[in-house]
Amino acid sequence: MMATTNVLPEASRLIQSRLEEIDEECKRLERGLKELGGKVTRRRPGRPPGAGRAKAASGAGAPKRRKLRSGTRADQAVAMIEKEPGISPSDIAKAMKIQKNYIYRVLGDLEKEKRVKKKGRQYFPASAPSEK
Repeated sequence: MMATTNVLPEASRLIQSRLEEIDEECKRLERGLKELGGKVTRRRPGRPPGAGRAKAASGAGAPKRRKLRSGTRADQAVAMIEKEPGISPSDIAKAMKIQKNYIYRVLGDLEKEKRVKKKGRQYFPASAPSEK
């Protein structure tokens, strides 16, 4: 029976030994794949390639803006605001069955495009007066 003071170092040694075995097996498999004409792609830990890197945007380092397409959540939100002027973002999100944080982003974009107007916590169509 093993003494309890040696359990952790022994477990660590066993894990390290197994990792070395797995690494050797991986190298053998990669060599075999190369010999068969295949390409070895080994995933490294961490983020995938290109994740988090800023892509070259038009302009001097300006972030690339999403363009809203027709038939999107933005159009659905505008239709709902036109149908019920003065509606709150929470009510829009509930009716559309989406998260509130997403509808806030959509409404912010719509406000910048001047498709809707915000007064307090309520949204109104841009073409209509901003009060009930």
